[in-house]
Amino acid sequence: MDVTSLLQKAKEYLPADKLALVEAAYEFALRAHEGQVRKSGEPYLEHPLQTAMMLVDLQLDASTLAAALLHDVPEDCDISLDEIEAGLGSEVAKLVAGVTKLGKVSWQSEGEAKATKERLASWEPQAENLRRMLIAMAEDIRVVFIKLADRLHNMRTLGALSPRKRRAIAKETLEIYAPLAHRLGMWKAKWQLEDLAFRYLEPRQYHRVAHLVATRRTQRESFITEAINIIKQELDKAGIRAEVSGRPKHIYSIYGKMEKYTVQGKDFNDIHDLFALRVLVNTVSDCYNALGTIHGLWHPFPEEFNDFIANSKDNGYRSLHTTVMCRGVAPLEVQIRTYDMHRVAEYGVAAHWRYKEGRADDKYFADKIAWLRQLIQWQAQLSSEQFLESVKTDIFIDQVFVYTPKGEIKGLPKGATPLDFAFRIHTELGYRCIGAKVNGRLVPLSYELKNGDIVEIKASKGARAPSLDWLNPDLGCIKTSHAREKIRQWFRKQERAVNIERGKQLLEKELKRLGIGLANPEEAMRPFNYESLDDFFASLGCGGITPRQVVLKLAADSEQLQAPAEITPSRKTAVLGVEVLGVGNLLTQLASCCHPLPDDEIIGYITRSHGITVHRKDCPNIVGKAEKERLIEVSWGHFKQVYPVDIQVDAWDRVGLIRDISAVIAGEKINIDSISTTEHDDYTMSVFVTLEIKGVAQLTQLLSKLYAVQGVISASRRGEDKACFGSKS
Repeated sequence: MDVTSLLQKAKEYLPADKLALVEAAYEFALRAHEGQVRKSGEPYLEHPLQTAMMLVDLQLDASTLAAALLHDVPEDCDISLDEIEAGLGSEVAKLVAGVTKLGKVSWQSEGEAKATKERLASWEPQAENLRRMLIAMAEDIRVVFIKLADRLHNMRTLGALSPRKRRAIAKETLEIYAPLAHRLGMWKAKWQLEDLAFRYLEPRQYHRVAHLVATRRTQRESFITEAINIIKQELDKAGIRAEVSGRPKHIYSIYGKMEKYTVQGKDFNDIHDLFALRVLVNTVSDCYNALGTIHGLWHPFPEEFNDFIANSKDNGYRSLHTTVMCRGVAPLEVQIRTYDMHRVAEYGVAAHWRYKEGRADDKYFADKIAWLRQLIQWQAQLSSEQFLESVKTDIFIDQVFVYTPKGEIKGLPKGATPLDFAFRIHTELGYRCIGAKVNGRLVPLSYELKNGDIVEIKASKGARAPSLDWLNPDLGCIKTSHAREKIRQWFRKQERAVNIERGKQLLEKELKRLGIGLANPEEAMRPFNYESLDDFFASLGCGGITPRQVVLKLAADSEQLQAPAEITPSRKTAVLGVEVLGVGNLLTQLASCCHPLPDDEIIGYITRSHGITVHRKDCPNIVGKAEKERLIEVSWGHFKQVYPVDIQVDAWDRVGLIRDISAVIAGEKINIDSISTTEHDDYTMSVFVTLEIKGVAQLTQLLSKLYAVQGVISASRRGEDKACFGSKS
């Protein structure tokens, strides 16, 4: 490929003087990369040319195209930014510098983090790398446009690299770059990055889905063609000028839907919306008129209708989405939008860049990246762990849109709660929150907000302190890092002595609840690297760390807590069953003739139709076997011990209480040995349960979830109180 195609496309919207800058950048890159080849064997210049071609489709400005052509020159050609600035100007040099910095960002730690300490060690550099990217975006978002195009072309040529590098780059693409493209509204780049990453991360699944889609292509295309013709005829009758086309779902999206359907007991044949129809019209009023025409033609599914024109997504996406029962045969998704909306849907924020250039009034563009400015402000106040958490929970996930009682629309991350909503409205409202109504009905603070909900916060009249329980992840009261950090800020402002005392009380209460003895509190402090016990307790008291985190650390680091000496294991449960030549999950069955038990010496016998039968080695049926070649080495799988633990749940007596408690226990995959109840005169009851628990980590998580059950007053381990803060032993 030469530069001709690039210049021809750029000529459609760039003036002659700007076109000259692109041509000069190409000549500069041609000289710089002379003689260089990529690992795929093609001339190196092909990569920057392809990167620029992706950006010319977005009709980006000349400086961006020039920087795309030169983005690898400083790193690969030993040419300084000063030389680029002298030849092509400061704006191009600045963009190239920004892309070069992002090129040095690594999202992968050395090797997979197998332990908590390794993961903690990786937070700091990853957070710093993310800060660099976001600051580069805030300074000039064109840098990220170039980086996304660069990554997309690299993904298309990933096959030339080693398998290890392919997987690392594909994982980084799926976790960072695809969500970033989505957040910027660049749908076309997003789905291509996802499909390419999926192809290298899960090649078997990728080809399986692609094959399933291909086998039904002829039938599906015939159905879609007929639906398109019917809709066109109806729109023509209604006097609506429209372009109607089919849009196939991309492979990674179909795989995600298949995973959800598998959980529901469905299979690939139950997925009817592999294709969606897209209707493009000239005006917003035409969108709604076309919607009425289609709904008049086929029966719509009310729960599948979304008006993203009146309530646009946070990344700027606008469209009408509806699903109809096409010809009474199968559900069909239809998207209706104007041509301008379609351009934004395909290219996101990048679609607005050329309109911004040269204009003083860039409010619309600024609004579209307001979330970025907000995050830049937050990042200076947050620790590395909190900052990464903020990006994951508040930025790189989908949004829900809810209403205030006055009808104002507020966007929140998907999964947000009324308490998150309160803190988004105003910090003080969050502090004073005592309850919430959604659509006129009282809901718990852990309620997950849905699109279109009307949220009303009930607040105390006077000043009120937030609850530290809100920070407990098992209670699910808050999901956004913004709300979590505001709560932590409130407690950090309290007097240090108060926080220290509160921290001691919280840890002692948690240890008492779990029945854990801890004579030396420095054991609890050690994994968190605090300089003193007072610092440790102060952090506990202000929510910097939670009692649950402390207990889980102790459980991970201490064999004494994982397997208390005073408790005898009730039984053993096999995790892998039987391993054949070191491999589990193969079809095996225990022989009915000798009934082998764990710890027996065993041998496998390959049957003709029932997999491998496992016998004791001294089984007469095996000793006398003539076909010795059908015998195979097998071993017992790994085992985990479970321990009997008695817990007590005190709660207000109500219908369904035992059912709800049992459901929580079952949800944690814990076996109940026995259960009994005692009723009290004050309308409360105590529920006594004996469980089979693997360790303290599992117990603390269960008790937190039981505490969240409606009407539960307390949930704790029964037995003698062993918690204390005595002197060193």
